[in-house]
Amino acid sequence: MKVIAVNGSPRKDGNTAFALRLAAEVLSREGIETEFVHVGGLQIHGCVGCGYCMTSERNLCVFKDDIVAEAVPKMREADGIILGAPTYYAGIPGTMKCFLDRVFYSSSAYFKFKVGTAVTAVRRAGGVDVVHQLMNYFNLSETVTPPSQYWTVIYGMEKGDAIQDAEGAQTVLKNARAMAWLIKIINASKATIPPPEDEPHVYTHFIR
Repeated sequence: MKVIAVNGSPRKDGNTAFALRLAAEVLSREGIETEFVHVGGLQIHGCVGCGYCMTSERNLCVFKDDIVAEAVPKMREADGIILGAPTYYAGIPGTMKCFLDRVFYSSSAYFKFKVGTAVTAVRRAGGVDVVHQLMNYFNLSETVTPPSQYWTVIYGMEKGDAIQDAEGAQTVLKNARAMAWLIKIINASKATIPPPEDEPHVYTHFIR
């Protein structure tokens, strides 16, 4: 069993990374491997809405020479995904959004009934908005999300500050334990319990 943890912070070893490592330590104790993908310091082209991934072989993005092309196969094959990002103006950093827009637009169907969760690091406020933004990608992909006792936000400004946020760390740890539990349940049930029956997507708009 394997999880891909995506770090959307330019600080490769900052507080966002600390939160992701906390989760990975829990998963490791539960026999689940975690591979880290760092995207925060990279130049990533945003989605241009060309639709190429809808018709291409294996639904791959038209831009094939960056971290999205590298990460997509790993994320599709994984049992779970953790998205981590710092808080920028109560939102996710632009690089992370470019990455996620392209990954999820091309791959949402592959993430259906996998397990996904999100963490964020924040100095003071706005972190809940970031968690919601990250979780929106899972909600629209029909990904199963684990619970915790509170929003998965960890506090700290400088590198290492987050270690002092005992409640934030506990929230991440409980979320990771729930993630491991869900991954094991889903894997154990594959042979005996089929996923819910799918049906064609009904698209409705309100322009007449």
